[in-house]
Amino acid sequence: MTNNRAVAYTGNGGVTVKDIEFPELVLKDGPGVNPQNVGRHCDHGVILKVVSTNICGSDQHMVRGRTTAPEGLVLGHEITGEVIDTGRDVEFIKKGDLVSVPFNIACGRCVNCKEQKTHICLNVNPDRPGSAYGYVDMGGWVGGQAEYVMVPYADFQCLKFPDKDEAMDKMLDLTMLSDIFPTGFHGAYTGGVKIGSTVYIAGAGPVGLAAAHSAQLLGASVVIVGDLIEERLQQARSFGCETINISEHDDISEQIDQILGVPEVDVAVDCVGFEAHGHDHQEAPATVLNSIMKATKAGGGLGIPGLYVTEDPGASDEDARRGSLKLDFGLGWAKAQTFVTGQTPVMKYHRGLMMAILKEKAQIAKAVNATVISLEDAPRGYEEFDSGVAKKFVLDPHGLLKN
Repeated sequence: MTNNRAVAYTGNGGVTVKDIEFPELVLKDGPGVNPQNVGRHCDHGVILKVVSTNICGSDQHMVRGRTTAPEGLVLGHEITGEVIDTGRDVEFIKKGDLVSVPFNIACGRCVNCKEQKTHICLNVNPDRPGSAYGYVDMGGWVGGQAEYVMVPYADFQCLKFPDKDEAMDKMLDLTMLSDIFPTGFHGAYTGGVKIGSTVYIAGAGPVGLAAAHSAQLLGASVVIVGDLIEERLQQARSFGCETINISEHDDISEQIDQILGVPEVDVAVDCVGFEAHGHDHQEAPATVLNSIMKATKAGGGLGIPGLYVTEDPGASDEDARRGSLKLDFGLGWAKAQTFVTGQTPVMKYHRGLMMAILKEKAQIAKAVNATVISLEDAPRGYEEFDSGVAKKFVLDPHGLLKN
């Protein structure tokens, strides 16, 4: 049997690369697998040889010990790969196809999937709507930071690239289709960015940079990015964004006023989530949400792709440990602002964004500073990413990528 190396969570702050079982078209018991999913047959699935798989900020939440993720959980929900085996019920995806896999696992059969709400599929996670690879409380589907992975519901989920050679040439861009490009785009799009909009992006991590680039694609006149880390802000400026260093300015409305001549934007996007910090670098879980309500105009929109959780064992206060945040919701209500939250329904956007990449309308790899490392080097990648470097680490399990 072919070996399979994978990145697994070892406990607070750590990951390791270890041997795991070669995937089969059945979900077996293991760390984080919901007991009701054990033994679930996936004749509708495929086995992929992983071409690229990325380290995500959402993975870092687990690695930092800020979730209830169990030790041994195989990580990774950003997956692109070549099909090497297909289940008996797979009709349209073929061996040899090169595909992008949405991080949402979706059946394609339930009412939510039929309404393009693939982020809250009703049939893949016994605990609640919605599922993902390699993520805590998401059903226990094995993660894709590995050499090989199983993908269920392949005919519905897999986005096939039209030309394999062209796709390999643009793989550093296309690898972002599994999560951060659609997620950033979702934040900007649902916030209401349109031609001429002024936009504030909270957070200059990879998703924030993807949201900023997406706002530009949607026609924003000015995109302002705020962060505590100057290196990340330099990356945002590299593709035309204005920036605010939050550690130097605690009132973003004042800084927005200096840039725009008015203290409010049309749209704001929260790309930080529940581990937010204030200008003093102290943790303040609701600070981003409250600041963007203040800094967004009456009638404006707030896209919130940043991750929030129902359990945070490392939170700064008892309320936040239960996912309960102290929001200035009355302000948002009084300003008649629109809020859109939750996982991104990747399939709603990934084909269009793929075409934007292939036709060179989007340069997402440049925007997020895609940086290739080997699978075995994943622990270093996690450590550097956690320090705040302005890079999006792309793991190359089989040495197939060009940096």
